[in-house]
Amino acid sequence: MGTKDIQVRNVPDPKILNPDDAIVRITSTAICGSDLHLYNGFIPSMEKGDIMGHEFMGEVVEVGRDVKKLKVGDRVVVPFPIACGHCMNCESHLYSVCENSNPNAWMAEKLWGYSPAAIYGYSHMLGGYAGGQAEYARVPYADVGPIKIPDGMPDEQVLFLSDIFPTGYMGADNCNIKRGDTIAVWGCGPVGQFAIKSAFLLGAERVIAIDRFPYRLKMASEQGGAETINYAEVDSVPEALREMTGGRGPDACIDAVGMEAHGMGLIGAYDRAKQAMMLETDRIIALREAILSCRNGGTVSVIGVYGGFVDKFPFGAVVNRSLTIKAGQAHVQHYMKPLLEHIQKGDIDPSFVITHRLNLNDAASGYSTFLNKQDECMKVVLRP
Repeated sequence: MGTKDIQVRNVPDPKILNPDDAIVRITSTAICGSDLHLYNGFIPSMEKGDIMGHEFMGEVVEVGRDVKKLKVGDRVVVPFPIACGHCMNCESHLYSVCENSNPNAWMAEKLWGYSPAAIYGYSHMLGGYAGGQAEYARVPYADVGPIKIPDGMPDEQVLFLSDIFPTGYMGADNCNIKRGDTIAVWGCGPVGQFAIKSAFLLGAERVIAIDRFPYRLKMASEQGGAETINYAEVDSVPEALREMTGGRGPDACIDAVGMEAHGMGLIGAYDRAKQAMMLETDRIIALREAILSCRNGGTVSVIGVYGGFVDKFPFGAVVNRSLTIKAGQAHVQHYMKPLLEHIQKGDIDPSFVITHRLNLNDAASGYSTFLNKQDECMKVVLRP
């Protein structure tokens, strides 16, 4: 209903609008760190009454006449990018930049040049689709997005196939990891935790995780096996990484923080002041450090959400040190099946990040707790 104003209200149930739609009765949904950018008012084109949420799963209760792969009663996880499956980008497995799913593409084009795919519950600039923090959701292109879940797998094991597990995995996949590599991950929130796990799955020898909250660093160490740096306790993160890597720097760096990065000292105050005065849209402290820390010829993978324009971007370091930058919203549909197989084989149980389980009616308190990192909150799951 406005900046930091989430309310739970009764709204009309969604209906089939197109023949390739499905209606899903939601059994589990989650609050994502990306939702906090909306909650804090940093993403334009939100309107009062918009239904939030892009991490959800449930049971199919209705299908359009053209839906062939799903039937009523199927349990499905729904990926957050809405993709048609037939455009050039979808056929190249670049689902988060689908050319057809965003009916408001003209809005995104004004800011970004071209429009990415639409996203559930993530502003009118990205489609204006109702999100999944609800009892029911309309799922367009139902034969393209949702993945069916086998019997016997609880919601909490598979819910995060909708976003944060594929996002963290793509962050690591972008790094072209070779056996023996050292990977640094900025941000030990849920996406960062999955980036750590995924880097090891892909063959990294060491992962170094950077954050300032002890409970998040503890999870990165105990659950993920990472070495840790509390950036509030060191003079310089790049210098600390240089020392930990024998002077060379990490082989690849992953920014799992995004546009609301927290910084210490003068540079942190500078970015906060510029953002408050609308002189820049994004605080890029983590991204700057990742670029300056990465070894020569290495890769910087950006999976944190950025919205617009940044200041003091060290592009000279990118050019003169032959760095590769790979970025993007996750192409979730591409990763869902292989990651489901990892879960089935016991390689990972994604439920380890869940710290808070609430009824959907308590969503407002869930947002506040998550934003303010109260009660060592890592991940909130809501059940209608």
